[in-house]
Amino acid sequence: ELVLKVRIQNPNLRENDFIEIELDRQELTYKELLRVSCRELGVNPEHVQKIRKLPNTMLRKDKDVARLQDFQELELVLTVSDKNLLFSVPTLSERSGYNKKASELTY
Repeated sequence: ELVLKVRIQNPNLRENDFIEIELDRQELTYKELLRVSCRELGVNPEHVQKIRKLPNTMLRKDKDVARLQDFQELELVLTVSDKNLLFSVPTLSERSGYNKKASELTY
């Protein structure tokens, strides 16, 4: 596995932490990197304008992805057409494993 650090490029966020993702070294393609990154960050792949290897290199093709090393930092640069965020953090009731009945207390 290749372990990469990925985040969404957004200077307006107070906390803009990286998450670690794993890619199978046999499937190091741009498409697979995009798919896994978007799934882990909850972003629609259609909203990704580009993938940037920090500090300033744009990834464009499979060969670029094949050269990545463990723990390199990447950013997804999103296309933003308005002030609305293109991704959302699920509410407590939308998260998997949340049991609404168990959360209701009876007195």
